[in-house]
Amino acid sequence: MATNLLYGLYIFTFAAAALGCFLSLPRLRRVRDRDTRWGLLTLVGTSGGWAAAQVGFLIAPTIALKLGSYVVGLVLGFAAVGAWLYFCSAYTGRGYHHNSPYRRLAFVVFIMVVAVKITNPLHHEYFTTTIISTPFPHLSVHTGPLHWPAMGLSYALAFVGFFMLLELFTAVDYDTRPLGVLVGLTGLPVVFDIVGYATPYLIDMTYEPLGVAVFALGVAFVHLDRFEAVRLAAERDTPIIALDQQERVRDTNQAAHDLFPALDTARGQHLRTVLPSVAACLQRAEPILKLEQNNQTRYFHVTQSPFSTAKAGLGRTIVFTDVTERERYRTELERQNQRLEQFASMVSHDLRNPLTVAQGRLELARETLDSEDEDLSAVHQALVRMDTLIDEVLSLARHGQPVDETEKITLSTITADSWAMVATAEADLTIAADVTFAGDRKRLQRLFENLFRNAIDHAGTDVAITVGSLDDHGFYVEDNGPGIPSPDREHVFEPGFTTQSGGTGFGLAIVAEIVAAHGWNISITETDAGGARFEISGIESIAEA
Repeated sequence: MATNLLYGLYIFTFAAAALGCFLSLPRLRRVRDRDTRWGLLTLVGTSGGWAAAQVGFLIAPTIALKLGSYVVGLVLGFAAVGAWLYFCSAYTGRGYHHNSPYRRLAFVVFIMVVAVKITNPLHHEYFTTTIISTPFPHLSVHTGPLHWPAMGLSYALAFVGFFMLLELFTAVDYDTRPLGVLVGLTGLPVVFDIVGYATPYLIDMTYEPLGVAVFALGVAFVHLDRFEAVRLAAERDTPIIALDQQERVRDTNQAAHDLFPALDTARGQHLRTVLPSVAACLQRAEPILKLEQNNQTRYFHVTQSPFSTAKAGLGRTIVFTDVTERERYRTELERQNQRLEQFASMVSHDLRNPLTVAQGRLELARETLDSEDEDLSAVHQALVRMDTLIDEVLSLARHGQPVDETEKITLSTITADSWAMVATAEADLTIAADVTFAGDRKRLQRLFENLFRNAIDHAGTDVAITVGSLDDHGFYVEDNGPGIPSPDREHVFEPGFTTQSGGTGFGLAIVAEIVAAHGWNISITETDAGGARFEISGIESIAEA
């Protein structure tokens, strides 16, 4: 009777462990971090299969089935060690689980150890078996010489995972004792393994699935919120603050403490009391926080997201991403643009003054001399060209500055407005498709005006121009003229490049600057008839009008 009771207790214990692991899986899917979730689900799933294999080992009616269940348990058990390491690395904020050399090494080691285990019937160097009757009839496993290196490796890797968790638990500013107890229970079955190997009080088999089952049930059904909060604290490089539903500081990681020393005594206080600058930053459309520390200026992009578990909404997390280099570049770019604008205005002023004097003197000379004099006409044309060049240079400098504000643009409207500003003579315009997108209206009108003038200048006053959309990412402007020769296409956007004696060479350069200022791309191809085709692409949120 006692023998049957003990036998049933073994079966019940491992069956309960398997059932506990499998019941925990749906709850553990709610873990927010993808890598931690994947590692934990794999650990619990393989451990549940391992426990089920132990049940099969105990209840299988034939020796062959018992051996099959035992080998399946050996494979799943070693897989669980890998899943344990993956989980520990992800949960503690390390990157070992993404390290390609480590992953390749782990795969090779896994294949080698599994090959030794599943080929045991051929070499019998991993284990042998006999039937014994105490404490109840069962298949007794006797370990062979190849078992010990594999077991030593498994225990060493498991202790690496324990070390990572212990280091995290002692470093974070959070009550990790309940999780520490669960992790400790995970390792407790090692004691049962030793007792089973060295004494007759327990049968010699692996008991590790029991500890994982307790850990899974405890995390999934008791301490999931605490588990998530400690994981947040493991984010070592990025400062994170966790708030409760009343906007009070719930938890922080070490990086946040280093960035904001006031957080040392802030738990339970409202964010606006502890860090009013952060609370104000979150209300801005562009939440960029500027901090002065150690005579240095740093910039952080502040984002927030809801933080909850299966039990209830816990509040939200605030994440500070260092964007110092980006902001410094943007600030320097703004200063450069301001200097460029000042320089362009100064040059314009200094050139236009003597130009105005020259034009006045020319008019006086025409009044006293022959107004049709060839030399005077040449001077007049040169002065007009200089005035045009000054306008084009200023336009090139101003239109190339980054676009700060945009508005909704309809292709048909901007095209019509631009067409009305150009001397189109007998030219014809066709709008093949109408779309909407965001852009700087004034600059885009200049873009279309320049493209239209370019087509008329190079293809004739009776040119036919077509404007249309490029699927869902841009628009095009094409004509039925002679096109642009391939060797010239890479040069036409360069300032000063022209193939006409009277051209300034700035029209298409300004077009390219306007496109670049929007963050788009421009390219030149040709139509089926050989005409020039300008394609502007890379436009976001373009849609049929």
